Parts: sequence; C-alpha cells; structure tokens
Amino acid sequence: MIDYTKTSDGLYAYRWPRASVTADAVLFAERDGQMHVLLIQRGNEPYKGCWAFPGGFLNMDETVARCAERELEEETGIVLTGMQLVGIYSDVERDPRGRVITAAYTAMTTMPEATAADDAAAAKWWLLNELPPLAFDHDKILADTMRVLKING
Repeated sequence: MIDYTKTSDGLYAYRWPRASVTADAVLFAERDGQMHVLLIQRGNEPYKGCWAFPGGFLNMDETVARCAERELEEETGIVLTGMQLVGIYSDVERDPRGRVITAAYTAMTTMPEATAADDAAAAKWWLLNELPPLAFDHDKILADTMRVLKING
C-alpha cells in the first residue's frame, strides 16, 4: 500500500499525521555565588505572558541543535553554539497546539545581556530559587537539566 501521494508541485502528502519538532535552550550562569537561568516571557499564545525557555519550531533546512541556537539568538540576542543535549520531550499533551516533540539543549555561560526580540515579550536572567511558574513542561526540562549539569536547587 502506498502511504503517500505526490502533489502537482512535486511535494509529497502523507496519509499519516506527523508531529512538529521544536528545540529549547536552557542557559545557566553563576553570578555572586548564585545560580541564574535565562527565561523569555512569551509574546504569543499558547501561554502568552508566561515564562519559558527560549525555543521554537524547527526549520526544514536545519538540525535540531541549530534550531536551539537560532531560537536563542532570535528571542534573546545571545549567540551561543555547542550546547549539550539534555533530552527529548514527547509527552502527548505537552503542547496545546498539537503533537509537538522538543529537544532541550543546555549550557553554562557568563550571563550575557539578553534582549527580547522576535516573539519574546521579555528576556530575563532569573535567580534559580525565585523562578516564576513555567509554561509547557519546562519545569520537567529544568529539573532534568539541573540533574545533567549537577546543579543543586
């Protein structure tokens, strides 16, 4: 059985639904003996006004790691490469827009200035022990990232 058809413009249309892919960047920095984490305030729904890690949807011409780097730069102005993969998050209900799987990447950095842009309403370094409630499943991603980097909360 053929599971796809070829459209008149040469593209393929598949019979089975497919998930969307996103990437998130989880950055930490230590200043004055205290750990900070970078968050953006979402400018769009879902979770408009809530805080989350910089991230977004994968472009068709990039790797997932490059997506995390690009989204970090677009939403905060921070340019960073070589982040470490934390994990893949695929809970069926993790995103109210539909079936979205994300790859979370992390790095320790020197706390560069973050300037909100693109679809981020704000960008801010937060003290780790003073975080606001996080959008999506970012609390789970945060806990996993802290475990990977051996950061005590």
